[in-house]
Amino acid sequence: MPVESIDSSQTGSAERDPWSWRRVPRRHWRVLAVGAAVLFVLAGLAWLLNSQWPYRYKKVKPMLESVFASHIEFGKYRRIYFPNPGFEADHLTLRRDTAPNLPPVGSIEHVRVEGRWLDLLLLRKRVQRVEADGLHVVIPPVGSEANHQDFPKGSAADFAGPTMKVGELDIYNALLDLMRSDGQRYSFPIWRLVMTNVHRGDEVGFRLKMRNAVPMGDIEAEGKLGPLRPDDLGQSPVSGHFTFTGVRLQDVGALRGVLQSRGDFHGALGGIEVEGSGDVPDFAVGDGQSKHVRATAQVAVNALNGDVTLHAVDLHTGATDVLAKGAIAGSPATTDLEIMVRRGRAEDLLQPFMRSRAPVTGPVQLHSTAHLAAAGRKFLERLTMSGHFDIPQEKITNRQTAKSLTAFSERAQGGHEPTQDVSEDQPQPISSLTGDVTIRDGVAHAKALTFELPGAAAHLSGDFDLRNQHADLTGDLRMQADLSHAATGFKSILLKPFAPFFHKKHAGADVPIRVTGAPHRYRVSQNVLK
Repeated sequence: MPVESIDSSQTGSAERDPWSWRRVPRRHWRVLAVGAAVLFVLAGLAWLLNSQWPYRYKKVKPMLESVFASHIEFGKYRRIYFPNPGFEADHLTLRRDTAPNLPPVGSIEHVRVEGRWLDLLLLRKRVQRVEADGLHVVIPPVGSEANHQDFPKGSAADFAGPTMKVGELDIYNALLDLMRSDGQRYSFPIWRLVMTNVHRGDEVGFRLKMRNAVPMGDIEAEGKLGPLRPDDLGQSPVSGHFTFTGVRLQDVGALRGVLQSRGDFHGALGGIEVEGSGDVPDFAVGDGQSKHVRATAQVAVNALNGDVTLHAVDLHTGATDVLAKGAIAGSPATTDLEIMVRRGRAEDLLQPFMRSRAPVTGPVQLHSTAHLAAAGRKFLERLTMSGHFDIPQEKITNRQTAKSLTAFSERAQGGHEPTQDVSEDQPQPISSLTGDVTIRDGVAHAKALTFELPGAAAHLSGDFDLRNQHADLTGDLRMQADLSHAATGFKSILLKPFAPFFHKKHAGADVPIRVTGAPHRYRVSQNVLK
């Protein structure tokens, strides 16, 4: 039987040589090997990232707690992979690390944390950026039991900073409430706080925009803080510069005007040395007239408790320099000042207090101390002040008053009524006005107040109510002439018989007098006529 021959080229792939795979080109093997290696590496990276993923809840929670120095409870949490790895969280609740069982001290509406894939692949312990929107912190009154529980001794260690480096911490739309012992609060809106290089043991850069509570005004600051010293937080260094603008002085007692200031600061948190300058174009007290005031100041601020030490404050207005030093300290805060005017002008000092033109002009010297009690009452009720002033060569600005005093001066010297008129543009001189004054509960208590003019001198003591400007002063009027010269016309004839009773040896009359009344109704009475 004949054998049929078969052409192998026509049998198809099913009849191919089973060892033909050995003839695959080497370059194909290399592609397969590289692909397998890539798959193996990717699988390893996937396993590594999954096991070492830094944005797991159990890892990001302690990291975020170290950033905000608080125990944090999350409302919502979700991971982010692209374009940068990280996570987002909403409705966070903050409690002090040292007091996790006490009521919350704050909350955060939204947090976003972003890293970088390169840092992640290189296993660097670094977060590129942390954003916190709607942070709200409430601090109990300083010195209260609640404050002591929230911030017990040694709790400063909580603020040392995170062990994982944060490239940038951006806090915006925040609010800081400092509770007061009277149940009220000081609120500080913080529009933006950006901190860079946030890491335990490192110096931190910061930029701040916020509003101060009292007096209300806008603060912008930029500088460096740290490294923080948890064992002695007050020794942590800080430096930078600031502006404090739109400051409403009416928030401080009876003052008026808007302050603009700027300056530099350096030192430690427990004693920041500040050098600055300020300008108030419309300064006044109560209903007084506006006066342009410029100032320079050197002060020390304790950032841990808010105490302020005034090393030197130099106020300049018109031709007058007012020097002050003292302190603003305590909770609630009280103010103690020493005030000096070595060479000033009476009109510069009086104008901010006067509704109309200052009653006298001329040189003045002043040395006094002042104490302003804590807020809660009206400004004048909080003010206690005592001091000595000397106005050696003053001039009367009111035309009618100047005319009356000039006429009286002529009579007190034994002369006659002056015939020339007194010009309103030429204030008339008096000899001097000196005395010691104490202010308490809105009333000025004058002691040894001496008012002199040619031919006469009045020595007075008594009260002047700063709230309604009512006066009640008593003392003696001494004149070179006799008693009858104190009056004119028929009254002088009536006083002639009484002159010997008030005549002093080698001198004129010595008459007891009393000054009473309110503005536009002041009255000087001679007790002899009562």
